[in-house]
Amino acid sequence: MKFVQIIDFETERLDEMEQLLEEARQRMGDRQGGPTHRILLKDRDTPGRYLSLIEFESYDEAMRNSEHPDTTKMAEQMGALCTRAPRFTNCDLLDSSDL
Repeated sequence: MKFVQIIDFETERLDEMEQLLEEARQRMGDRQGGPTHRILLKDRDTPGRYLSLIEFESYDEAMRNSEHPDTTKMAEQMGALCTRAPRFTNCDLLDSSDL
């Protein structure tokens, strides 16, 4: 079953955050078991709040990815750019379709 991790974060440094996420995408793109899809959302009702949805082939692959040193480093760098600690929500993907 596919797995999605939602990262809920707030920042006043979105440009730097996007650069960090892009660099992580480039490093992890060829890595076996890494993320397969990412969506970045901006909360229209709360300035500075964003949601990043990261999709993996499975929960197990996501957990292996989270243990990788590059992932740990990226999470630390991401936290330094936030105005509050990011919140993580782990979800099994039950349905995804284009409408």
